Amino acid sequence: MMSKPLPIKAAVVQFQHQAGNKKYNLLVIEKFIEQAALQGVQILAFPEMCITGYWHVPKLPAEQVAALAEPLASSPSLALVRSLAAKHQMMICVGLIERAENGHLYNAYVACMPDGDFHTHRKLHAFEHQAISSGDSYTVFDTPWGVKAGILICWDNNLVENVRATTLLGADILIAPHQTGGTHSRSPYGMKPIPLALWEQRVERKEEITAAFRGVNGREWLMRWLPSRAHDNGIFILFSNGVGADDDEVRTGNAMILNPYGFIIEETDAAADAMVTAELDLSLIPLSTGRRWIYGRRPDLYHILTEPQGYERDAITARFSEEKTGKK
Repeated sequence: MMSKPLPIKAAVVQFQHQAGNKKYNLLVIEKFIEQAALQGVQILAFPEMCITGYWHVPKLPAEQVAALAEPLASSPSLALVRSLAAKHQMMICVGLIERAENGHLYNAYVACMPDGDFHTHRKLHAFEHQAISSGDSYTVFDTPWGVKAGILICWDNNLVENVRATTLLGADILIAPHQTGGTHSRSPYGMKPIPLALWEQRVERKEEITAAFRGVNGREWLMRWLPSRAHDNGIFILFSNGVGADDDEVRTGNAMILNPYGFIIEETDAAADAMVTAELDLSLIPLSTGRRWIYGRRPDLYHILTEPQGYERDAITARFSEEKTGKK
């Protein structure tokens, strides 16, 4: 009889970054890494573009976007995170703008491994700036704990094909960094902005901002789709997000960890920087409904999924033809 796999202790962070202030953002990241190390965390995930900042980027000229970017192999920002990953024998995942060898810029998310190596995912559906290119491949890799991890950045997770493809490539844990919540949508049932004044008065209006973060412009929107990604594929999801004022929008945090049945193991509704930790019971994966559904697939029927239908658009056009501003 095979022995039960050991659980993995994972954590996700929500924090309010400062636009373009890498020094400050890295100080916050380092603080959470040290907290996680004291708690024995093995996998730690931070939000999308948490090193560079996020929603100010669309308003920058292309040369300033390029100035924020770093080549990953020689990145001074990643040098710190990689050293801490090795020191604490932890997998630490962070987001920034990458300057590739070919000169292209990417919304990148990097998993810094305990052995000093790193794995990079380039956002497949990048819409943050015309100067930022979209990636063209999935990212799944081995971890030291006997399972594979995959990465999808924010809008990547909204397209169901991406999560299924990542699972089919072997991912047991999906790291899902975001910058979302409180954005504008023309859809009558989409998210709407959360007033910046409410965030600024969050201490004295704690009940109001908690209700807003848990409501239709935050957690309730996530609950329409995020648990199904975990359930339908039989994977754990580590959801990290920004929180608070991000240029002219308010991110809702809602950092959470979901199991392969789509249940939330741990979460926070705090209107503040916070870390959520949980043990991942890996024995749930082979028993999950999503895995049984995958075993019953009929790939011979799915050719339509790879055939262009003629209405496909690039990420920027698809994103902003439906919504005026903001994320998702």
